[in-house]
Amino acid sequence: MKKWLRRLRGMLGMGLVWGVIWGLVGGFVMEAIVDPHGRIGDMWPPFFAMLGFAGGALFSMMLWISEGRRRFDELSLPRLTGLGTLGGLLMGGYAASQLNPTVPLWVRAAVLISPPLLCAASAYSTLVLARKAQGLVGGPASAVAAEIELPEHDARRLPRA
Repeated sequence: MKKWLRRLRGMLGMGLVWGVIWGLVGGFVMEAIVDPHGRIGDMWPPFFAMLGFAGGALFSMMLWISEGRRRFDELSLPRLTGLGTLGGLLMGGYAASQLNPTVPLWVRAAVLISPPLLCAASAYSTLVLARKAQGLVGGPASAVAAEIELPEHDARRLPRA
């Protein structure tokens, strides 16, 4: 049960992080570049945040299914980017299938193509940031800590580098 709660927490966390980033970036692009005069409406940041949350949660679930027990330093960047692209294709395919038949072809193409690109970029940046964070944690201080002799009962609790 504890394992499932941890996975659910990870899925929600990934969804929240992607949602915030997609909301900020998508809202900026739509409000500042596409619609600088505010004629369309100010729905874009929450819209992209919801899509980002769904994409992050879907990516996290696919990552858990395909890469289950691997750590971030064992994951392949192309494989993770492919998982992000696949999740984006699922999202875009579902969204394109729900469009009204009168919607122009270019809108259908944008709805089908943009989620895989955004999810692939998000998956790529997620792994790159995670690896950078691991590099910061495993810096010179951990080399000093590795030299310290600990009693046997404490040494068993420390993760091995």
